[in-house]
Amino acid sequence: MSIFIDENTKVIVQGLTGGQGRFHGVRNRDYGTQIVGGVSPKKAGENVDGIPVFASCKEAVAATGATASFVVVPPAGATAAILEAAQAGITFIVCITEGIPAHDEAKCYNILKRDFPNTRLLGPNCPGIISPGKANIGITSGDIALAGGPVGIVSRSGTLTYQALHELSQQGVGQTTCVGIGGDPVPGTNFIDCLEAFEADPETKAVMMIGEIGGSEEERAAEWIKKHMTKPVVSYIAGVTAPPGRKMGHAGAIISGSSGTAQAKMAALEAAGVIVALNPTEAGEKMVAIVKAL
Repeated sequence: MSIFIDENTKVIVQGLTGGQGRFHGVRNRDYGTQIVGGVSPKKAGENVDGIPVFASCKEAVAATGATASFVVVPPAGATAAILEAAQAGITFIVCITEGIPAHDEAKCYNILKRDFPNTRLLGPNCPGIISPGKANIGITSGDIALAGGPVGIVSRSGTLTYQALHELSQQGVGQTTCVGIGGDPVPGTNFIDCLEAFEADPETKAVMMIGEIGGSEEERAAEWIKKHMTKPVVSYIAGVTAPPGRKMGHAGAIISGSSGTAQAKMAALEAAGVIVALNPTEAGEKMVAIVKAL
């Protein structure tokens, strides 16, 4: 199985008529994802490489039966696009947009939780999600993913998401689903959400979790793993050499004293029984060894 999406998921692309929306939307469609429509108020009635364009999410959902949306909209309009999708009945939204102000993210997140509890947001500022051989929503290359499982991947880092997929695929280890949750301060979906879904998925036998410095999401995940996870978890935390007190890349990646450091996160995960690697390649090697022993 896979988590969150599969070959039956029908997807609309908000921003399909833009350069990035067109490129990634068509690419996702060509991978095998059911991209059933796009949304662009000014270009309704047109099509992008055969994909029909609608004036609103409501119209797109009514015409196609879509349950998922891929938001490729600039920062100024991204949260409005997310909420429009939720209001139209979309239950899974992937937003890759980078640069949304944190207070806008927080407001959007709280509205979703309050008014649309059955809608899941992935992102913003994330590479998206791929269930190899079934569906791909976002910017991850399907060429580096290998279908068949048994490993689930969840990652805060976009680049390391791709490396994790490549490392496992090169060694013949497939993936059930790979989820890039993004590194912004207010992610719509967090580590625990994904770990819980992987724990419940019978075809996922082990999980690779990639974290990074800043915030406390990894420590919270470690607590959850210790209490609830029965499947082996391999983890790598990026940013071991980052100096305390400096903002490092992602909006959430800032270290204060000993809080948020790679060392603190690694210690918490090790205490929870997670196998912690010192670099991405080692993480791949440790996961391959686990899969061979299953």
